[in-house]
Amino acid sequence: MAALRTVSGYTGMILFCFLCAIATAKGEEQVPLVAWASDGFALSPVSAPSAGHTVSVEELESHLNTALSTVPHNLLLFLQDRLSVDDFTLYGGVFGNKPDSVFQNLEVSALLSSSSLWLPSVSSSATALVSTLLQNQIDAAPLYMNPDTLAQMRLNASVAALLVFRLPYSGGDMMSTKEVLSGNDEVIGQVLSIMKAQSVPYTAVFTALWPSRVIEEVAPAVQSVWSRSLLQSRREEPTATNPPLEFKEKGSTCILLWAEKLVVSQYRSEKWERHDLAPKTFGEDVEPNLSGSSCNETHSLLVLNYEDVLNYRSFKLIFVMNRRHYKVSARHWFTMDLVHLEYDGKTATFNGSRYIYAPAEYSYRCESVSSSRYPQLSPHSDKDNANDWQISFDDFQIQGFNVGGKDFSYASDCASFFTPGIWMGLVTSLLMVLALTYGLHMIMQLRTMDRFDDPKGPAISVPQTE
Repeated sequence: MAALRTVSGYTGMILFCFLCAIATAKGEEQVPLVAWASDGFALSPVSAPSAGHTVSVEELESHLNTALSTVPHNLLLFLQDRLSVDDFTLYGGVFGNKPDSVFQNLEVSALLSSSSLWLPSVSSSATALVSTLLQNQIDAAPLYMNPDTLAQMRLNASVAALLVFRLPYSGGDMMSTKEVLSGNDEVIGQVLSIMKAQSVPYTAVFTALWPSRVIEEVAPAVQSVWSRSLLQSRREEPTATNPPLEFKEKGSTCILLWAEKLVVSQYRSEKWERHDLAPKTFGEDVEPNLSGSSCNETHSLLVLNYEDVLNYRSFKLIFVMNRRHYKVSARHWFTMDLVHLEYDGKTATFNGSRYIYAPAEYSYRCESVSSSRYPQLSPHSDKDNANDWQISFDDFQIQGFNVGGKDFSYASDCASFFTPGIWMGLVTSLLMVLALTYGLHMIMQLRTMDRFDDPKGPAISVPQTE
């Protein structure tokens, strides 16, 4: 019985360890969604979710199937980077058309519509797929646009189209969140005015990829008292970073680049000579020479021209990016195919298409892009001088397509899922499970004695020797 109790105790401990290992869950992040139709059309009624319920992917697809069954299939998707219900309560009138609301065009359009769909709590995993869900409604690929491009097009009311307009949430250090949201609302107003001028009926959807964290601005005096109340210490303001490098084509930004360091190294005289190009590239007082750069819907070329780099009079750092459609994933992806170094008539070319890629509507970000250690960039050919050069970009981020403003879109990070920390945790957990399993196996092998000494029998005699 004692052995059985011991085994039961070890079994319970093992079950407790496994339950602790699998009982960690993260709360779903929530994003609001608003949909409405143009004049003369009404969304089919949808049963409102209960208070506090978060709409999942399957539920959102069901709601959209029901609501969009009787409305025009010219769909307008206004996809903001971040959004929360707090943005409506703090900066808007929550569809009450408050005079100082930053959502004037959005609220007026929703109020004038015969019906609208308001989902205050949708999981971010569902809103991230809203473009795909709408695409399934009309069986048409999304077109990423801006008001200027839309004004030059002539839409056909009888042909279904999905027009996606990416909107930022943060405008950097120079613009507040309220100003950015007001600018986004102006974009919505321009798009709706263009659709009305062309007499094209539409159905509009406004949502975001991720929730925002709204912090209401506090008066300086109140902020000072609040800071002193926390252990009598002042809060350190975050260090301001330079804005990303922009290349504009026909007045609109089409390429964004940012890096903490842009280091190029050449092997000379049996040593590597390094030069960081970042101070000449980023900064409010820096105006880099981008002559030779270009961009369109399928190809982007960013040319950074420098002088006096490693004693070369003319030096160019060139990024070549392409946008392609892949049938396997049924979506467009962009790749940074080549990185060129041109110096005094010579070239060194590196290939990055194998590792540097992201969905076409995203940006690409990586903590380190290098041609030496764990290389993402490899020499493109043995015929040029790439073997004499090394390039290294720290905190690198680039976007060459579907740029919606001065801010990067959602970033596709190069970090792998199984990071060193995750591997350490998995290996440690495996060793603990093996130790517990071995201990349990040893305890299960315990057996009671099958023979005992008979106290009534003759005593054992041991002969004594002198």
